[in-house]
Amino acid sequence: MSKEAEKQMTYHATRQGYGEALLELGAENPNVVVLDADLAKSTTSIAFKKHFPKRFFDCGIAEQGMMGVAAGLAASGKVCFTGSFAMFATGRAFEPVRNTIAYGNLNVNLCPTHAGITVGADGSSHQALEDITLMRAIPGMKVVVPADYIEAKRAVKAAAKIKGPVYIRLGRAPTPDINDAETYKFELGKARVLREGRDVSIVAVGLMVYEALQAAEALAKEGIEAEVINLITVKPLDKDTVLKSAKKTGRVVTAEWHTLIGGVGSAVSEFLSQNQPCPLAMVGIEGRFGQSGSPDELLKHYGLTAKAIKQKAKKLVSS
Repeated sequence: MSKEAEKQMTYHATRQGYGEALLELGAENPNVVVLDADLAKSTTSIAFKKHFPKRFFDCGIAEQGMMGVAAGLAASGKVCFTGSFAMFATGRAFEPVRNTIAYGNLNVNLCPTHAGITVGADGSSHQALEDITLMRAIPGMKVVVPADYIEAKRAVKAAAKIKGPVYIRLGRAPTPDINDAETYKFELGKARVLREGRDVSIVAVGLMVYEALQAAEALAKEGIEAEVINLITVKPLDKDTVLKSAKKTGRVVTAEWHTLIGGVGSAVSEFLSQNQPCPLAMVGIEGRFGQSGSPDELLKHYGLTAKAIKQKAKKLVSS
């Protein structure tokens, strides 16, 4: 993409899609309730709080208790959305999420923000790099990683009608809007092929989808046609789309801003190893903690870039 084209792009944080979707859901469905862990401004649920104060519950800095309250509300017929930082919503509250919400298949949607290293200066203690691993391991939990705020907004709205728990991973930092707000439709478990290719498949989620598209453009200049797939839903995996692409290209690169242990790369490789074994490379965080820094600095430091995706793809094609 040219520098001029990049200047024309709009940027929003995926957490903004969460806040906007909650407002619309609040007006559409009186059974929708929102819970937060004293972070309503950061998670963007504060607008829902102002418009629907009787359906908003600030549970304080107590994610375990918040999940218990959400479970009780869901058991009584409410559709619940919970907000916090991803580190605390999945790490601190793992036990009640697993043993109460998921075990009971309750309609609680976990939509934490500030996932991944793009939390920035807050540092390692606040950077959830293992949350996908934790959530996809829980029976019955659906795991969604939106690529932009448009996708996030649609996913949150769709979650209100999905039976059982859903985990939607949201970020703090603004990212490019790659979807068309007028035409985009979210479907759980359905990936989207954003660019057709014949030489290598790039399967990406979240902010890495834009990097994958950039990598594909750079590869095309060198005569390598990469197919770019926005996976969107890590669980349930869109097996048909992944399998079809892997059969066509014979090589796969996965890209995520998350640990490679149990994340998107693991999910894709677990499936392909049993159904379409092929050369596969992963771009992600290799068993390390995060650290403080600006989002851009951290993405470069951990190799979560179009350049890294391109290098992995070229190596597969040339091998």
